[in-house]
Amino acid sequence: MSVTLQSDPFDPGGLLSAFCQGRRETGGICSFTGLARAEAGQTRLLTLEAYPGFTDAAIMAMAEDAAIRFGLQDWRIVHRVGPISPGEAIVFVATAAAHRRAAFEACDHLMDWLKSRAPFWKQEQGPGGRQWIEPTSQDLADASRWDRAAD
Repeated sequence: MSVTLQSDPFDPGGLLSAFCQGRRETGGICSFTGLARAEAGQTRLLTLEAYPGFTDAAIMAMAEDAAIRFGLQDWRIVHRVGPISPGEAIVFVATAAAHRRAAFEACDHLMDWLKSRAPFWKQEQGPGGRQWIEPTSQDLADASRWDRAAD
């Protein structure tokens, strides 16, 4: 169970292989890797800013809550910060549970939270200059379904 914020690129396949090692009581592992998009040439560079000690602590607390909610055996989150080029991995999330449904739902929940509520500041650089990015209405709707499910 860990959160890693890093500026260096990472290998999602290697992370997943390491996460799967030695699991004798796990019935399902789900993983998600998010990639930076070029947005049809409108994004040449994506920059994510975070506050060390604050951003990772917020993600850790959210992930620990998700582990309880979904009965996870383990989880791993790796998130890039700094400049990221289109095609590079931004985020890796893996969840392990006794049964597949819990692993799937927890991974989906974690990604919705990371996309819409994690304390990152995102900026795109493209032909028109730089602009800050906010979560879309779809991102917020995706995350809100978990709020309703928790009631």
